[in-house]
Amino acid sequence: MSSRQNRSNSTSKSDEDLQRITVGERASHNATITLLEYDSSWPKLFEREADRIRSVLGTEVLQLEHVGSTSVPGLCAKPIIDIVLVVTDAADETTYVSVLEKAGYKLRIREPEWFEHRLLKGPDTDINLHVFSKGTSEIKKMVRFRDWLRANEADRDKYAAVKRRLAQREWRHVQDYADAKDTVVQEIMERAEEFVVDE
Repeated sequence: MSSRQNRSNSTSKSDEDLQRITVGERASHNATITLLEYDSSWPKLFEREADRIRSVLGTEVLQLEHVGSTSVPGLCAKPIIDIVLVVTDAADETTYVSVLEKAGYKLRIREPEWFEHRLLKGPDTDINLHVFSKGTSEIKKMVRFRDWLRANEADRDKYAAVKRRLAQREWRHVQDYADAKDTVVQEIMERAEEFVVDE
């Protein structure tokens, strides 16, 4: 699921827009996307990171979730573990960023206009650590998308087919590839939302 899903403007961001939210220099990708078949080691990598994050942040951690394609058995994925970290206030970086940086994590994205989203990279495992404030609607959406794909083989296969097709194209930025999936993600999310309403 795109980390920029459901923004008011879902069109691809310009290089300037992407650089504005990036901490440090942003390198262009200019290549196709590498997708791997599902790897049963991905949940173990998540658990290792989750344990490390909890040991570093303690009670600042309100919720940790393995999300994205690596969290869905049977789904192809970029070999990057997406993790949602919920804190009281993601805008208050003093409560978590400096502590995580001392443990080797690196702040790479700061998006105050999108749910105060922050993204950090890991010290030794390729992860995207997405930080949101408690109560942010995007948390539920990311978890619901994961749970729906885990339970619904038809939509999992549909999503995989779109990913494989898009991955063959050359993308200036990986985020452009993520944004290109927005239509199928929205379609699947609408079905997931209808199922929740029907329950």
